Amino acid sequence: MTPADATIAEQIRTVLAAAEAGDGIAPIVEAGDPILRAETRPFDGQVDDAELAQLAEVMRATMLAAPGVGLAGPQLGIGLSMFVAEDPGARDPEVAEVRERSPLPLRVVLNAHYERATGADVAFYEGCLSIPGYQAVVARPREIELRGLDLTGDPLSEVVSGWSARIVAHETDHLSGILFLDRAEMRSLATNDSVARLWHQPSTQKAAAELGFALPSGMVM
Repeated sequence: MTPADATIAEQIRTVLAAAEAGDGIAPIVEAGDPILRAETRPFDGQVDDAELAQLAEVMRATMLAAPGVGLAGPQLGIGLSMFVAEDPGARDPEVAEVRERSPLPLRVVLNAHYERATGADVAFYEGCLSIPGYQAVVARPREIELRGLDLTGDPLSEVVSGWSARIVAHETDHLSGILFLDRAEMRSLATNDSVARLWHQPSTQKAAAELGFALPSGMVM
């Protein structure tokens, strides 16, 4: 095992120990920590199957407790190419339709990368558990092709669309040291309270008009 892989194994065990002492929940790393800006290493047997499965459970529990719909290894201080994602979908039918937000069953993905599967972009407010309290509008592909490995090591390849594509792209970006604000329309930056009070509409047209930023061409709401 290389020194870098030994470091990842140590990071994983540190998180597992913290979760054991914290009712199964681990602390989330916030923006400013260098690990959120570093390229992750692929999973290559740094820990055994049992520890990897335990890490997946801790990541999911931490994500749900936050609450959130995705969490990547660096957000727990682990420089490993791994994320979990799960979304119950939107309760409001109009939101579900406009944002194409349908339920996303649990995904645990290793060594993930994605490619654009369609030319269309859509732009909505999004946030991040590592940047608490703020949201901004981010344009992302409406449809992406996700590739990687599942928890058992089997190849994974699927086309993901709508809000689920946004979640997967956001979490995969974390694996390359990219935060959502790097891709955001900064004129849209708002606190969670402001988004809830002013920009709670299913689409971002009103926010774009009043805050002065452009939406992707061809984006129909």
